This record gives sequence, structure tokens and C-alpha cells, in this order.
Amino acid sequence: MDLAFVWNRTVDKMEKGIPSEAIIDDLDKIASRSPDLIIEVAHPSITESHGEKFLEVADYMIGSPTALAKRDLEKKLRDKAGSGPNGLYVPTGAFWGGEDIKKMADRGTLKGLKITMKKHPHSFKLVGDLVEKNDNVKDDPVTLYDGSVRELCPLAPNNVNTMAAAALAAWNLGFDAVQGCLVADPSLDCHIVEVDVQGPGQPPNQFSVKTIRRNPAATGFVTGSATYASFWSSVLCAHGKGPGVHLC
Repeated sequence: MDLAFVWNRTVDKMEKGIPSEAIIDDLDKIASRSPDLIIEVAHPSITESHGEKFLEVADYMIGSPTALAKRDLEKKLRDKAGSGPNGLYVPTGAFWGGEDIKKMADRGTLKGLKITMKKHPHSFKLVGDLVEKNDNVKDDPVTLYDGSVRELCPLAPNNVNTMAAAALAAWNLGFDAVQGCLVADPSLDCHIVEVDVQGPGQPPNQFSVKTIRRNPAATGFVTGSATYASFWSSVLCAHGKGPGVHLC
């Protein structure tokens, strides 16, 4: 791989470790660098302002898929990626079983999906009412939110990219029907992600799968240690699938 460019809103933060010839100060200049793949690991607002332009230039891997909780933006990018020639890639991150869930969505057999994320209170970066709820957590676990992933994404844009990836994989349910639960637990020294899948049938004979993923994480870290390796694996497979939206 060759590094085509790096952009950061604060240019001097790139002066150590980034080759000077790779630094750009304007995202509208990216076409001149002829990238094959553009990777966003900044903020959901980047996809909102530049996502369509990125797809005109190269394949685009969106590291902050919470941006797509906005209906209009999701539609625009799906349409853009679907018309080719470049694809929109969504890294699975801490989302376990994404390909299987997408297969169920494609066949129409996915009937329900809930993602529960449990972290130490200091590992959350929240906005709105969730800030006060999280600040008031003492010794016992507290459920900060339990409901639609679409409503949660703007309240925790840095924490629930896993849930956004799940909503994109479970496209027959989407951001409204996929459920998200956020739990602040002061006893944790890891990030826990529980994935509950419901398929065809009725209880007690309904198809179901539940996975629990424990990712070691230092107190206060938004991202667990295993997620870096997962993201790099996503980078390596984010190519060659053509137009459309792809999990990677």
C-alpha cells in the first residue's frame, strides 16, 4: 500500500509521523492524489459534508457509520454507491456475526436484532440527556438508553458505530427497527457487546442466536484494544466488491 494523503482539521497534529508530502489541508483536493480507497476515522460530519464527493473519486470506508442514521444521508450514499463505480465499505469493528446477519436480511429471515453495549462510564462520549445520566452513575450499572438505534446515534456518535454497522447489515430492519441498549457499569475493565438475533418461528421454537464479545479496554478509552486489529483487517478487504454497500 502507498499513502495517498492524510487530512486532519488541525494540521500541526500531523507534523510528527506523517510525511509532509502526504499532508493536505483541503478535502476538496483529494482527487489530485488519485486514491483507490479513502478511509474516514474522524467524525460523522465528514461523511455528511464529503461522502458523495469521496465516492466519485474512490472506494470509501466509513469509520463513523453513525452518520448514516440520518435518513436523507443514508439514501444519498446508498444511491451514490449503488450507481458505481465505487463502493461504500462499512467496517464491522466490534460487531460480531455481521455477514451472517446480512445473509438473513437478504433472505428476509431476520426478524429482530438488538445490540447491547456495556462500558465503564468514563469510556462514553455522550451528548444531550445521556450526559447527565452518565455523570450520575455511582457504584451500580445503569441503563442509559434502550430503544431505536436511529435515535441513539446522534446521542453517542463516538460510541455506537457498532450499532450503526448492525443497522446497515440488518437492512431489512434498518436504523428504526434495530434496537440499541447502552449500559454504564463502573465495575468494567472491558467493553462488552451483546448481539441478540431473532429469526423465523415463534417461541419456544424460534431461531435465535446470542453472542457476547468482551474487548479489553483501559478506563476512559472509547475503543477497545482488539478493535484496532479488526479495523486493519477491514482495511485489507475494503476493495474489489464494486458498487453498493459492503460490510468489511
